Amino acid sequence: MSPATVDPRSLPDVATKDSSSYSYIFEKNVTVKLRNNGIIRCNVYRPIVSDQGERFPVLVTYGPYGKDVQYRHFNPGSFAEVSPAHKTDHSAWETPTPQYWTEKGYVVVRADETGLGQSPGYLDALSATTIDGFYDLIEWASEQKWSNGKVGLLGISYFAGTQWQVAARRPKGLAAIVPWEGFSDFYRDAIRDGGILSNSFLDFVWERQVGSNQYGLPGRQARNWGDDTVEGSLSEAELEANRTTWLKVGRDCQFRDNSRIASVSFNLEDIQVPVLSVANWGGFLLHLRGNVQGYMHAGSEFKYLRFISGRHDLPFYYPEEVEVQLSFLDAFLKGKDSVGWSRKGQVPAVDLLLRKGNVGYNNPEGEATFSRRKESEWPIARTQYKNMYLSSDKTLSWNQPIAGLPHKLEYKAFGDDDSSQSISFSSAPFELETEITGHIVCHLNVSTSRDQYGSTPSDMDLFLSLRHISASGEEIFYTGTTGEAAPVTKGYLRVSLRKTNPQHDRHRAWLPHRDYLSTDVLSVIPNEVYGLDVEIIPTNVVLEKGDRLIVDIGSCELAGSGLSTHNDPYDRNESRFKGTNSIHFGAGYENYISLPLIPNRN
Repeated sequence: MSPATVDPRSLPDVATKDSSSYSYIFEKNVTVKLRNNGIIRCNVYRPIVSDQGERFPVLVTYGPYGKDVQYRHFNPGSFAEVSPAHKTDHSAWETPTPQYWTEKGYVVVRADETGLGQSPGYLDALSATTIDGFYDLIEWASEQKWSNGKVGLLGISYFAGTQWQVAARRPKGLAAIVPWEGFSDFYRDAIRDGGILSNSFLDFVWERQVGSNQYGLPGRQARNWGDDTVEGSLSEAELEANRTTWLKVGRDCQFRDNSRIASVSFNLEDIQVPVLSVANWGGFLLHLRGNVQGYMHAGSEFKYLRFISGRHDLPFYYPEEVEVQLSFLDAFLKGKDSVGWSRKGQVPAVDLLLRKGNVGYNNPEGEATFSRRKESEWPIARTQYKNMYLSSDKTLSWNQPIAGLPHKLEYKAFGDDDSSQSISFSSAPFELETEITGHIVCHLNVSTSRDQYGSTPSDMDLFLSLRHISASGEEIFYTGTTGEAAPVTKGYLRVSLRKTNPQHDRHRAWLPHRDYLSTDVLSVIPNEVYGLDVEIIPTNVVLEKGDRLIVDIGSCELAGSGLSTHNDPYDRNESRFKGTNSIHFGAGYENYISLPLIPNRN
């Protein structure tokens, strides 16, 4: 009988224990029984004195990238740059370093998700099964003899996104979470930006990091990708029958009422444990929105929002950021609060990083010069929303254009070159230093039409980018998720999903709420003009005197998208989208971007 069809409860105990090779006790392939009668396997890293009866708080991670895949092999380039304290044999991508945390008096539990690594079962990452298993693992960890009964969650990206969901389930023992750059809405943040499938990132991560770690996949050890499956390898047919890919999920889940998406829906208000949500200004392609939304709507009494910059892999391990993690977790898992996290109002709720000046991108030393400012709330209460108007002469201005005869600017959808597929609007040089921090909305009046002898488009995708130009005329780039040169921020919208829900309690003028349901689809008829609001991912930038802003509007991916592109031939086929797109001006057609301006406190 193949491992694919074996009853998980009958699998042998293959756990091993090493208490001499490291400064901590290392238990490998510890079996955890799940409520669904399945099992998962985890590695447990414990302080030496835990064998003498002393109990410790536990940090738990549960994910798809392989508990035994060493960071040095997973991403050698990143590992070479990571902070020295986190370059160890047991360092793993996007998770806490066992050596560091055991020295600080924590147990670290790192588990393979169902269907991955050494955990048998069907591979359907980021599904309801994921959260069910995570929930059981947390409760298991809280009950072990080496546990003080308190569990914390700490990790990046995938290991952050699932924290929101499992915390809303309130497992026994969960005491605090630190979702570090992690989406909180699977549909809106991770798979469909404005309703448009973010296929490239999903496919890249699946192929490189998830599918490569499937339970039963042969050859992992030979590739330095963890260990081969202890029960043996599966055939390709068995592997195929035991997995669902993220690209398939993304293609199938066009709307939020799809059963797969609905199965992982949850209410952020159900989260009650203390939260430290860490958002990266450069992470607008995947993580940023979710960290901000998670903070805004979590029901926790103690919740904090911290902004950082830089690549998504390195800041998590910066000494100063690890100190923040440690002080927060010590406060709620050990009752040792030297900072004031657990004393209401002592630590300001929001810790902003202010992006001012041209320090270059992918430059940690330069970004370390950005200053910080504390705020009491998000959005900042003193925010003044002000419109910059788009004009048909391709300018941005605080002054509303004089309404004239209707006219339009055109650009191609699936044109012959990139330059024909977008339009740019530029401001005049700013006369005073201006801070933009918060949520942005762009209101547009758009249409699409058939090209001569072409097919008739039935939909339209909008890609928006906000860029920063210095007084000397150079573009100021910021660090994107993987180190690419990134603009200030971006926004997306599929025009057939333009419908908003003003009655929803989260709908705001500065943040339109969309349900993205199958019943929300609206027709897009050629040459009809549609007024709509595009949500722009929240951001921060300080423009100095003489600097300019540019708004790009296009029909396809704009510069600075890194791995997160939207070019799936199934989701964005030419027969549906190819044509001429237009922005309309004149009487009744106001186009503007609403900017959150922060006045100086003085």
